[in-house]
Amino acid sequence: MMEILNSEWTKMRSVRSTVWTLATTALLMLGIGILLSIAVAGSADGPVDAMDATRISLAGLTFASLAIATLGVLVVSSEYRTGSIRTSLMAVPKRLRLLSGKIVVFTAVALVVCMASSFATFVIAQAILDGPSLGDPGTLRAVTGTGLYLTASGLFGLALGTLVRHTPGAIVAAIGLILVLPQLTRILPGEWGAAVHNHFTSNAGLQVAMPVAENPLGPWSGFGVYLAWIAVTLVVAAVLMRRRDA
Repeated sequence: MMEILNSEWTKMRSVRSTVWTLATTALLMLGIGILLSIAVAGSADGPVDAMDATRISLAGLTFASLAIATLGVLVVSSEYRTGSIRTSLMAVPKRLRLLSGKIVVFTAVALVVCMASSFATFVIAQAILDGPSLGDPGTLRAVTGTGLYLTASGLFGLALGTLVRHTPGAIVAAIGLILVLPQLTRILPGEWGAAVHNHFTSNAGLQVAMPVAENPLGPWSGFGVYLAWIAVTLVVAAVLMRRRDA
């Protein structure tokens, strides 16, 4: 298994598109959070509310989640695009071991970068806003949850890339499932519509970073629902990966 992990790590750090996409994720978190904090600090008449200050500093979360999801897609789909997946499968005939290696390496790299970006953005933004510290209620959970949510979104992209195997199609699917469709579920009628909205992908997952009072899911239960969506997608993708030709 170590050989597979080393191989996947080499692929990730040697392909320019994956390196640049990972850097874009960090820059979106830092850039949007810091610029918005400067704008708010310059226009605020007094101290910014602690919860508002935390949300402002983590405002780049939505855009960063799309960037990291794109990276997840590219980890798999780029090999199908170039045909190098055939070489990978010749080296590792057991396809689930290959997929597991990709998941482990991607998760480790994404978690480190996303956590570092989240904490760095928060610290710099709060220095600008003179806002809360990590010891304030809910703050550490929000900052940590942001890193976890971004990592999970990247895994969602990896699952979709394995499922679709076509880079543009998988990226569009990721955008739809993470950004577009969650908002459209607001128009669903009745109690069942509200239940679908509250439990739909990022609507549930974002509870761990930026909880919405109207959503009955708690921070960690909401994140658990998001992970369940990702797990189901990964299982379906793994089954199809075993059955389909490269």
